[in-house]
Amino acid sequence: MMNKYRLMSPGPTPIPPEVSAAGALPIIHHRTPEFGEVFTRVNENLNRVFLTENDIFTCAASGTGAFEGAIQNLFSPGDKVLVVNNGNFGGRWVKMSRAFGLEVTELEYDWGVKADNDEVADALANDPEIKAAICVLSETSTGTVNDIEGFARAATNVVTIVDAVSGLGACTLRTDEWGVDVVVAGSQKALMTPPGLAFVSVSERAMRMHEVSRMPRYYFDWTAAKKAFERDPAQTAWTPAVSLIIQLDVALQQLIDEGVENVFARHVMLGRASREGVKGMGLELFGPDEDPNSAVTAAWVPEGIDGKQLVRMVFREHGIQVAGGQGALAGRIFRIGHCGYFDAFDIIATIAATELALESLGYPLEIGKGVGATQRVFSKSGVRA
Repeated sequence: MMNKYRLMSPGPTPIPPEVSAAGALPIIHHRTPEFGEVFTRVNENLNRVFLTENDIFTCAASGTGAFEGAIQNLFSPGDKVLVVNNGNFGGRWVKMSRAFGLEVTELEYDWGVKADNDEVADALANDPEIKAAICVLSETSTGTVNDIEGFARAATNVVTIVDAVSGLGACTLRTDEWGVDVVVAGSQKALMTPPGLAFVSVSERAMRMHEVSRMPRYYFDWTAAKKAFERDPAQTAWTPAVSLIIQLDVALQQLIDEGVENVFARHVMLGRASREGVKGMGLELFGPDEDPNSAVTAAWVPEGIDGKQLVRMVFREHGIQVAGGQGALAGRIFRIGHCGYFDAFDIIATIAATELALESLGYPLEIGKGVGATQRVFSKSGVRA
């Protein structure tokens, strides 16, 4: 039987047809008024999605490139930084900070456990030399979303850096209202654009810190980015990924047309339905059963089932690409992504395929129970997907 391919990973995520079509348009020169018009509109809409009036710099890179850029632009060798580590990407920030010669105070938690913001406040109070605090919004490796409003409040006396790669546009993040100085994101998740673009919003306080930092930098230099950004029309310092920015323009307009608050509400509903479907199958969630966990749903693989085989079977037999666990959780959990271009029937189909795969692997379950639990979430909400 031919299977329709459904990409249900935490990233990259599905691309709306209009966004895909925009990628096939003839390329235009990046130093023209025509591209400047597109880039100006993209910047305005990025501000609406980031919920900030701060400058947002765009570069051709993965999110990790913008991570490096944040470290290069804010610090000098030997500076102290606090990093919250409760998953694979929090751990990446620890490794990257140390690679650049920073002294790291690491607040490490078990994967799936939310950061304790009281401990963040205590750690900063105990070491006034710490210059910045870093936390992941949506920890893609576990599906757990940290309380960034509380984190920013706990770290109000230092520059705050938030990794929002899988969270931006899916999980509530009020950059200016909460006082977050630096937000880093990428194009390939809830922004519904192919991989290859990275973004960083930078507050005035962060720019002042940048002006006295001594870390070597060139490609990711915020001074160069700001100089180009302030031209009329706005530009990038170096050659941009022209086609990706044109695609992003279409994707952002779809988010704006839906309404940012409606986008947050849709993701809460998708997460709720996914978690209920997992529980309906008799599986145990990995991480808290909370509405803020609206970008990724993670679940334990049942005892006696090969998690890697489960992920392969859901794809090979049913055409649905979910993700396995990372690091020590490889083969032990599976993850369903729903940040971006997803609707109710994507979740229903994924739960149905997982039920069928588990039954094939000998796991005792009542077929349809997970699907029914998922459907009831949408039915009770009045969603008509």
